Amino acid sequence: MIPDLGQAKRVVIKIGSALVVDPARAAPRMVWLEGMAEDIAALRARGTDVIVVSSGAIALARRSLKLTQKKLRLEEKQAAAAVGQIRLAQAWSEVLGRFGLTAAQLLLTLEDTEDRRRYLNARATLETLARLGCIPVINENDSVATAEIRYGDNDRLAARVAEMVQADQLLLLSDIDGLYTGDPKCDPNARHIPVVEHLTAEIEAMGGEPPPGYSSGGMRTKLVAARIATAAGCAMAIALGHVERPLRALERGAPCTWFLASPEGRSARKRWIAGALQPAGVLVVDPGAAKALTRGKSLLPAGVQTVSGKFERGDPVEVRDGAGAVLARGLCAYSSQDAARIIGHQSAEIEALLGWRGRDEVIHRDDLVLL
Repeated sequence: MIPDLGQAKRVVIKIGSALVVDPARAAPRMVWLEGMAEDIAALRARGTDVIVVSSGAIALARRSLKLTQKKLRLEEKQAAAAVGQIRLAQAWSEVLGRFGLTAAQLLLTLEDTEDRRRYLNARATLETLARLGCIPVINENDSVATAEIRYGDNDRLAARVAEMVQADQLLLLSDIDGLYTGDPKCDPNARHIPVVEHLTAEIEAMGGEPPPGYSSGGMRTKLVAARIATAAGCAMAIALGHVERPLRALERGAPCTWFLASPEGRSARKRWIAGALQPAGVLVVDPGAAKALTRGKSLLPAGVQTVSGKFERGDPVEVRDGAGAVLARGLCAYSSQDAARIIGHQSAEIEALLGWRGRDEVIHRDDLVLL
């Protein structure tokens, strides 16, 4: 079944530099961005969480810094990103504000999605912003990322963000309306592929070299993004961005390529938690908490009786009942030291006990697997 944007509960939208920046003026395309903001507002009005991954910082600053040569050195890119990111965030804040939406800027690096604790911190921030009704606008932190520790394109970054927040759909807005069997600019016989059910070697071979200009991606990185997203249970679309109100056009049947989510995508992470991790500690829970877990609830500190083992935030732990039977396994939101201080208490007391406000749950249900 082809995914329906109108049914998505959470959507990540990736927008490339060529859409955001007018190359003739090296300035934001404010009219296009306002249309994009109107589309986002329409999704929010239906209750859909929206996260934007937007390129454009370096492109916005090149001219003002007189960095007009075709290739920039790493330190020049970092300087341009530092200047351009202010203009990019300003543009998004302005257009979203016209529809009563609050923009929030997040700058991520590869390490933020690879390091477990930083991953959890980023996820918690994004979840909180969604709860507060904000629109996170994410870009790679090019001003500090080096060649060895950067994505280099926002297609893969967007896919990792979609994976992180368990998005239903990832939309890559591009200068092409999807995947073709060949390059349609060179091959008149190239056929558009509307749906990709499984990413095969044949499909991946259709990715070409990155195009010249501002973009650092191309079809190859989009196919890598598709593999990341679909494996996490998130459908992905490559759609044309160079139109007025691109999301509205997509909902009205504009051509695109949908990559269908793996039916086992959501459960794959659960299986990883259940079997591939060595528990670092044990939480013993009372009968009330044990019963709540069977109903799909999160584990709250009030229901935990004892903590054993030494672990850090994000480490895997076992959950047992008073008789020692293993009930579940999950990723703990607190270190063993902090968990020991809050168990038996209400979530509202956490800040007073620790001196800082953490999650209400010791283990969130998304990070918990019943055994």
